Amino acid sequence: MKSSAWSFGGVAIFIFVATIVYWFLSHEIVGTVALIMALLMCVMIWGYLLITLKSIGTPLEDDVDATIEDGAGVIGFFPPSSIWPFWCSLAAGVFVLGPVYGWWLSILGAAVGLWALFGWIYQYYVGDYKH
Repeated sequence: MKSSAWSFGGVAIFIFVATIVYWFLSHEIVGTVALIMALLMCVMIWGYLLITLKSIGTPLEDDVDATIEDGAGVIGFFPPSSIWPFWCSLAAGVFVLGPVYGWWLSILGAAVGLWALFGWIYQYYVGDYKH
């Protein structure tokens, strides 16, 4: 995590210098604003990573003496199977095709997308895998 934080810090410093050079060479406002927004996003992630690093201490991936066994344990829950990602991707595809073929298709894709998203969220509250 420390290397990730400093990577974003380096990118932020580079974008800061590039923004200043870009402004003085081009005097173009839209590109300068885009570079400033990219700088702010990098600084935001850099700050988040530094704050998280200070709050959790040294993570195992930064510890030189860490072994594989130190990271053993439950990582998370992964579903054995689910049809809902398929329906979400299908709905997203239909939604994106709406501006091309007709806006009614986007409305249909949004409706199916909401249904699929709620199905994905609540899949472990009903059926065989109910908790």
